[in-house]
Amino acid sequence: MSLNLFSNNNLKYWNWNGFKIAWNVENQESNIPILLLHGFGASSAHWRFNILPFAEMGYAVYSIDLLGFGESDQPGINNVGKLDNGIWCDQITDFIREVIRPIHSKKIIIIGNSLGGLVALTCAVAVPEEVHAIIASPLPDPVSIESFKNEKKRRYQKLKILIIKILTKLIPIEIILFLIVNLKIIQFGINSAYFKKTNVDETLIKIITKPVKRNTASRALRAMLFGMSTRSNKLKSSYLLDNLNKVKKVPLLIIWGEKDTFIPLFFGKRIANLYPWVKLKIVPNSGHCVHDEDYHKFNNISHEWIKELKNF
Repeated sequence: MSLNLFSNNNLKYWNWNGFKIAWNVENQESNIPILLLHGFGASSAHWRFNILPFAEMGYAVYSIDLLGFGESDQPGINNVGKLDNGIWCDQITDFIREVIRPIHSKKIIIIGNSLGGLVALTCAVAVPEEVHAIIASPLPDPVSIESFKNEKKRRYQKLKILIIKILTKLIPIEIILFLIVNLKIIQFGINSAYFKKTNVDETLIKIITKPVKRNTASRALRAMLFGMSTRSNKLKSSYLLDNLNKVKKVPLLIIWGEKDTFIPLFFGKRIANLYPWVKLKIVPNSGHCVHDEDYHKFNNISHEWIKELKNF
C-alpha cells in the first residue's frame, strides 16, 4: 500500500479571485489530462491511492482543494457570499483555463468523489467544450423526476434566503466544530462512510481533521450551509442531468459502493434507469469512498472506461 501512497507535501498555490487555492500535478508532461475533485470535508490528499497509479497509467494528474477545503482559503459569507457547486464550478473552470490549458490542449476528464462528482457534473453542463468526460463516485444529489423548468414562486425565494441566512449565522458552528474534533465525532463519521473499517487509518483521520482545526473553518462552513441550502434548482443533479441528457456530449460514468450508507445505491440505480446512456458501475462491499476504500478497483474501472471512450 505504501508504494501507492501519494505525498501532498509539494502543493502548489494559485490565486483565484484573491483566494489562495492549493493544487498539485503529477506526470504533467502527459497529453491526457485528468482532474481529481474531492468530496465534502476532504481535500486533494484524499486521492492518496489514486494520483500516482493514474500517473503511471499515462495521465497528467491534476488535483485541487476546492475553495473552503483542505489547504485552500476558507472564506466566509462576508468574503464570498456563499459556497455552492456553482461557485466551485467557476473555480474549476478558471483553473482549467488558466493552469491546465497553457500546458494541455485536450479536453479534461474530471473525476469526483461525492461533492466533487456534483461539481464535475456542474462543469460538464457549464463548459462542455472543456470537458471530455466525467466520473462521479457517487453523485450526492437525490434525483427527482420533477421538472425544474420553472423555479418556485420567486416572491417567496428572497424571504426564504433571508431566513436561511439569519439561521446560518445564529448556528453556533464554532462550538459544533470544537465538539466534533475533541469528541472524535469525525472518526465516527469516517467509519460510517467506510464499509471496510480497517481502511480508516491515522493518515485518513489527519486528512479530514486538519482543515477543521483551522480558525477560518467555521466561517467557511457557514458559507457552505448557506450556499448549498439556497442554491438554484439549476445547480441540482436533476436539472444538470436533464441538461446533459439533451446534448449527450459529455460521457458520464458513476461508480457506486454497494454498501454506501450515506447515499444508498438505490439513487445510483435510479439515475441509470432514467438516463440509459449513463454508465453505472457497482463495487461490491464498498462504501461511500470507493476511490480510497477499494482504490485498485476504482483506478482500474476508471482507466478501462476512459480507454473505451470514442474519439479520444
